[in-house]
Amino acid sequence: MDNRRKTIYLSGPIMDEFHGAAREWREAAKKLLSSDFRLLDPMRRQFVDRQVDSANEIVEFDLQDVRDADIILVNYNKPSIGTSMEVFYAAYCKGKFVVAFSPFSFENCSPWIVKFSTKILPSLEDACTYIKNNFGPDCGE
Repeated sequence: MDNRRKTIYLSGPIMDEFHGAAREWREAAKKLLSSDFRLLDPMRRQFVDRQVDSANEIVEFDLQDVRDADIILVNYNKPSIGTSMEVFYAAYCKGKFVVAFSPFSFENCSPWIVKFSTKILPSLEDACTYIKNNFGPDCGE
């Protein structure tokens, strides 16, 4: 594996998401990005929401993924406390580059997502193209 490949954490709603929706966009992102980037998908872990014994683990593992990532790719398709916390932690606390995609217009996004996202684009495909064009192996550092 090429250690120079940048790592992307896939942030977005999981809890209370419609069946399969949390996985679908992440699988699509993997198809678009995995040839050039290392991807960290929180869905790879098997935790049960709303159980006290896994709540701390969920948060700690997700924060570790944010720390390990170079870029955070955010699905802001609905307000999510966990996603918002990850975005804030990544951008404000760790200085990470945050690329979000959202069906909402700028005016309808949370000011917190707007403030702490480096870039907000209208679709997953647009966000992945932006990441490839600015961080891919052909960008030259």
